[in-house]
Amino acid sequence: MPQDDARAPGEVRTYVIRNTNMSPQRREAYRRLCPTYCIPSESSPRDVRAVFERPKAPIILEIGFGMGYATVELAERNPEVNYLGVEVHKPGVARVLRQIEKRGISNLRLVHHDAVEVIRDMIADETFDGCHILFPDPWPKKRHHKRRLVQQGFPPFLARALRPGAYVYLATDWEDYARQMLEVFESAAEFENRYEGFAPRQEWRPRTPFEEKGLAKDHRIYELYFTKTGAVV
Repeated sequence: MPQDDARAPGEVRTYVIRNTNMSPQRREAYRRLCPTYCIPSESSPRDVRAVFERPKAPIILEIGFGMGYATVELAERNPEVNYLGVEVHKPGVARVLRQIEKRGISNLRLVHHDAVEVIRDMIADETFDGCHILFPDPWPKKRHHKRRLVQQGFPPFLARALRPGAYVYLATDWEDYARQMLEVFESAAEFENRYEGFAPRQEWRPRTPFEEKGLAKDHRIYELYFTKTGAVV
């Protein structure tokens, strides 16, 4: 991507708040469960590990989990790992809260807020052992590309919150966005690609209904896997 297109994360919103209509069940779940399982957004760094029952366990950040299908499955399958999901879409947060209660998940916490502001304002340096960015909004129209999350300036911004050796795992079914993400991360001194170009499918990642719809339309899924330089994982 040309350097002229670079901008600091947060200068342009990477999302819009779309339909937030919720069923009565989800509204009730949000009201009742958010105080227990959501971390309030704050304007100063805090130790997010301290909210988990196992604060010394590895912790993975998920940016924009949508309706949280993969988020919930990963947390349930890997109880030895803590997960922090950040999402602005209230119905998605409410759905995940219901699943946390229904499945008795203790290693998943949420922040209902803009992920860029969360990372910038309330995450201490070298907090996370990994980061998932799965099917972010591709903003397909060229005039909206400036709203894409992953562009020049984003890797060093994210790297501050990651421990040396931490991984960043990205997936999308939009080829031009996939190539943009690949170029952006490969040009960042803070990260190295664990593969030559795109990564093979990571079998541990659950497929989501959204992804299944794309596969049914013969969409290719592009995956990327980078690690923060400074240590071997």
